[in-house]
Amino acid sequence: MSGVWGNNMKISIFGESHGNGIGIVINGLEPGFEIDFDYIDKEMERRAPGRNNLSTARKEADKVEILSGIFEGKVTGAPICAVIKNIDTRSKDYSLLKDVMRPGHADYPGLIRYDGFNDYRGGGHFSGRITAPLVFAGALAKQILEKKGIFIGAHLKSVGKVEEAYFDSINLNKETLLSLRGKELPILEDKNLEKVKHEILSAKMEGDSVGGVVECGIIGLKAGIGDPFFDSVESTIAHLAFSVPGIKGIEFGAGFDYTKMRGSEGNDEYYMDGKCIKTYSNNNGGITGGITNGMPIIFRAAVKPTASIIKEQRTINAKTLEDTKLVVQGRHDPCIAQRALVVIETIAALAILDLIGGK
Repeated sequence: MSGVWGNNMKISIFGESHGNGIGIVINGLEPGFEIDFDYIDKEMERRAPGRNNLSTARKEADKVEILSGIFEGKVTGAPICAVIKNIDTRSKDYSLLKDVMRPGHADYPGLIRYDGFNDYRGGGHFSGRITAPLVFAGALAKQILEKKGIFIGAHLKSVGKVEEAYFDSINLNKETLLSLRGKELPILEDKNLEKVKHEILSAKMEGDSVGGVVECGIIGLKAGIGDPFFDSVESTIAHLAFSVPGIKGIEFGAGFDYTKMRGSEGNDEYYMDGKCIKTYSNNNGGITGGITNGMPIIFRAAVKPTASIIKEQRTINAKTLEDTKLVVQGRHDPCIAQRALVVIETIAALAILDLIGGK
């Protein structure tokens, strides 16, 4: 089971949803960088469960215990190891799922891949809970990037059938990105707040779930970062995005709508803004040839509806090899997009920091 990623910096995640704890090891961060721990706490709170009736009832403080690599508030250069204890677990809720496979979940492929030895409680290592230590790493990465004038933010482009506005891909600014972090739900159009809530809560009341689309923006990156083909900016971000549980699609810039344009419409024409080179449009999402072109990077990630729902579903018993039906017990998010949003920001920060060298 691989749990390591990175080139210039390397991260390794460990733990299971209902184990003693989850954690991360980070290599390659710049020695001497001073950490803002309040910043970390705020980022962890954005992902933490149990904050309101729009998420799971499981309550975890997600307080990070740093074991190594940070001394007197600064990065030492040694590997950073951080652990988050699991407190509010109810493993008995998952006893049935040892044999009865949840539709849409990793239970069945995990059972086959690991010969039945994987921890099935709460999804084990497949659980979205494992993204908590990733958010810690992202909080460090964001701080380092922000010192360099690079800012990252995201909003809910859609939840279920409720659609939001797109980012302004030409004039996206720091104020817009940072303002989203303090909102109850990170949406651009406040008029849609009650609509989004209703979409989530109505699914919850029906024992069901909804998905969503997270749009992420990155500003402050100069042109010339990245490589063509295997280490392109898109492939680096996409690799991490598809490592996040529940992500089923990604598009950059105009994305699939680009296919409906002619070249004369889709090409981002250049112009001089003083001594700066800019483009009139940003259909390529700030990346051409796998390399940044100086415009804001814009991408969107599709988050599927939560697989664990209390509606009765058809499935199989993997032990008896018989058809059966399942009503999932336990505590689950009716919509994971709202909590996955900070994880999408995280993978963007980690990808960019790795591309620019980690320093």
